[in-house]
Amino acid sequence: MRLPLLVASALALAATPALAQDADRSVADGGIKVPGWQGRIDRRPLSQGKTINDSKLAAEGTALRLSVGPAGNFWNTTHTASGTYEVSASFKEHKMASSHPHSYGMFIGGADLTSQTETLAYCIVYGTGIYSVKMFHGEKVTTLVNMQPSPAIVKANAAGEATNVVGWRVADGKASCVINGQVVKTFERSELVGDGKLKSLDGTYGLRVSHNVELTVSGLSKR
Repeated sequence: MRLPLLVASALALAATPALAQDADRSVADGGIKVPGWQGRIDRRPLSQGKTINDSKLAAEGTALRLSVGPAGNFWNTTHTASGTYEVSASFKEHKMASSHPHSYGMFIGGADLTSQTETLAYCIVYGTGIYSVKMFHGEKVTTLVNMQPSPAIVKANAAGEATNVVGWRVADGKASCVINGQVVKTFERSELVGDGKLKSLDGTYGLRVSHNVELTVSGLSKR
């Protein structure tokens, strides 16, 4: 007796083992090595015993080298922006894991970043040519754009390398994610600021990096 197609497909999927997520690595000689910088890992790896010292942020000439274990946020305590501004940085990913690509980008609106009620909004890209936009408000994570393709993104080459400039442009009550000079998504202030959202579009700006990523970040600037 032949099974209906939908039933057969369901059984086949059930018999197929789920792809395992790669575990957070621990980087040797980890920690924040650049004065003025701080970092904070996400709650999940923190609950599993990881710390910021499982990643490493160090100087690489005038740039930053990030060898990231658990996903987290990195920022300089003097980097704040308000009013009309644009912030950006160039991210060079040294080796994309093609079977499970990871993300990197920038956040704005950072407030109370070391507390349990931190707020920030970030735009991130993947070497596969997609991007996402999310917000943190304490434990609450709000997804505003979920893994959308964009021709603005430089995809990883055959060696797994890619360089993308990622940032935000804030003006006239709007905030736009800008990738390689192109606006990929614009939000009204009310979409980002309010109860359970950001306190303001003003605040600390910095780097948002997924786990197990090797990056050189250069040209971090505010205009």
